[in-house]
Amino acid sequence: MPVYQTTGKIIALSPRLNHILDTSARIEIIAEGYDWAEGPLWLEKEQMLIWSDVPKNTIYSWKEGEGASVYLQPSGYTSDVPRSGETGSNGLLLSPAGKLVLCQHGDRRMAMMDAPLSAPGAKFITVAGQYEGQRFNSPNDAAYDQDGHLYFTDPPYGLEKQMNDPSKEIPFQGVYRVSPEGAVFLLTAELSRPNGIAFSPDFSKCYVANSDPERAIWMVYEVDKDKKFTNGKVFFDATSMVESTPGLPDGLKVNKEGILFATGPGGVLVFTPEGEHLGTISTGQATANCALNTDESVLYMTADMYIARIALR
Repeated sequence: MPVYQTTGKIIALSPRLNHILDTSARIEIIAEGYDWAEGPLWLEKEQMLIWSDVPKNTIYSWKEGEGASVYLQPSGYTSDVPRSGETGSNGLLLSPAGKLVLCQHGDRRMAMMDAPLSAPGAKFITVAGQYEGQRFNSPNDAAYDQDGHLYFTDPPYGLEKQMNDPSKEIPFQGVYRVSPEGAVFLLTAELSRPNGIAFSPDFSKCYVANSDPERAIWMVYEVDKDKKFTNGKVFFDATSMVESTPGLPDGLKVNKEGILFATGPGGVLVFTPEGEHLGTISTGQATANCALNTDESVLYMTADMYIARIALR
């Protein structure tokens, strides 16, 4: 087994954190040298991690003992017209059928590969590209519910001039649901920078990060029988932490016990389902997103130029 460089530290705020991870565990850097790493996804069958480098319009892969390599390029912008900004894919996930689904900044859509992961020459197909005839801003992160409905966030980060981009068509930053039939529904337009999104284990609640330094919060919504958001409230407010620690509320994952691993100021904040902050996996970098492996024994993290991991209980 290779020996990896380590970084950061574990900051425990409650003894309960030790039930989730060994607070003396090391944060290992398994790959590095990226512009802005995002959207990590563990692929169990392939025993492989993939992630987006958003500015490079590329997805990379990593396997133990083999290291990192280019997996897919382009990943989020397929036009031949040159443009600047964050063009690549961001959040990555698997559809219920096991196909790769991508939040594509440059193409401003939710897309899916039209063949399984291992198939050569797979092409992008659009899952959702518009709401009421207007193009999305730049889909950022996404999650499926138990019935195959796709929920995603749509901040302006992939637009060249973000909020002031002349091509921005939707006047707000929404959270949306796409039915298996392809119908698009707006769930909320109340957040200034909706970002990471994840469900509670029973799918009764949906957590959404807001990556706005002026309102650096996570919201929690109840999901009703019609799959609408209701009774939204602030789950945790990290605005006071922003000035002193790098990072903003960004990607998040929820384990089978309902524990939240939420990237934010300082690294990955670990929360109970009730919103108690148990501690932080402090990577030393602005940390964009994280992913659990299948048996939830490892947490992978995209931390600016680093791909890192830490063992869990």
